[in-house]
Amino acid sequence: QVQLVESGGGLVQAGGSLRLSCTASGRTFSRLGMGWFRQAPGKERTFVSSISWSGLIKYYADSVKGRFTISRDNAKNTVYLQMNSLEPEDTAVYYCAAGSVQQTMNQYEYWGQGTQVTVSS
Repeated sequence: QVQLVESGGGLVQAGGSLRLSCTASGRTFSRLGMGWFRQAPGKERTFVSSISWSGLIKYYADSVKGRFTISRDNAKNTVYLQMNSLEPEDTAVYYCAAGSVQQTMNQYEYWGQGTQVTVSS
């Protein structure tokens, strides 16, 4: 079992930045691919970014490329999502997931409870 806890969400103005964190406990974190997904009100949950267990492979949704950066610290069992140049369209609940680097939700075995990110215009 893996438990995931997200933090770092909040309210920010357009153009601002936030850094999300996801801390894992349970199974060996350092061997798990990790991903971030988001769900805007009334919309489906969509892929944002993912990172391999080594940190060498990273994927980004086209909508966030060049603005978001994913990273991980295996010593701290934590994965990060640095979000810069935030836009109102980035407003969503952001979820951390463990078990894959793929862009589809069903590839991930574990999920956090989510953290709200709200970007005001």
